[in-house]
Amino acid sequence: MLSSSIVPIAARLILALACAAVATAAAAQESATLSKIRESGIITLGHRDSQFPFSYLDDAQRPIGYTMDICDRIVDAVQARLGLRDLERRYVQVTSATRIPMVSNGSVDLECGVTTNTAERERQVAFTMTTFVAESRLLSKKSSPVWRLDDLRGKVVTSTVGTTSLAHLQELYATHGVDMTILASRDDPEAFRLVATDRAAAYAMDDALLRGTIARSAQPDDYVVSNERLAVEPYAIMLAKGDPEFKRLADQVIIGL
Repeated sequence: MLSSSIVPIAARLILALACAAVATAAAAQESATLSKIRESGIITLGHRDSQFPFSYLDDAQRPIGYTMDICDRIVDAVQARLGLRDLERRYVQVTSATRIPMVSNGSVDLECGVTTNTAERERQVAFTMTTFVAESRLLSKKSSPVWRLDDLRGKVVTSTVGTTSLAHLQELYATHGVDMTILASRDDPEAFRLVATDRAAAYAMDDALLRGTIARSAQPDDYVVSNERLAVEPYAIMLAKGDPEFKRLADQVIIGL
């Protein structure tokens, strides 16, 4: 039989262990991204430099645009959720090639660009609910227009490295017998220059971006966008995979817009 002095000690020990187990479980369920932001007081936003009107730099080299506005709302919600008086917004420029690795390795908390949500990409990162739906089309000169995919036969077409538009072109070439030469451009301005200087007949990209590029060009009346589309492109904001609480917070903001 245990002495009366041992029983209270044992009871307190069991209670302490139970409380520790509950605390451990709660910590395990807490968003890793939100915990990191709380501890550092910093949230890192990935942005683009020239994806008008979604994510681009203004004259003062500050990132602005439609997607940046959505990300700003999400950051406000994060700050409110964490009860932080101050939350630093750190901006990091990403490209089509670097955006997924930088979200995947934690360098960027929210990728505020123009990224299409695909099953292949979801193996590496997570996405918020859809923020915009574009369609991949072809930009060409009005003097030698490319209206349909068949118009690409025997011609040079370009798109940007790391984009779904480039993947669509490569699929057309490999599986649909469209005989064309595909040039992979480093970025969107380079792809447009190839068409402007007649080194490519067409530039494949999302229609909203193509029309934004035309509007900001020196001779907007010289270019057209194809009638036929390559694919539908549902945009969403990228965030870390395996953090449902952070995604849920971001989705709630988007629903409320």
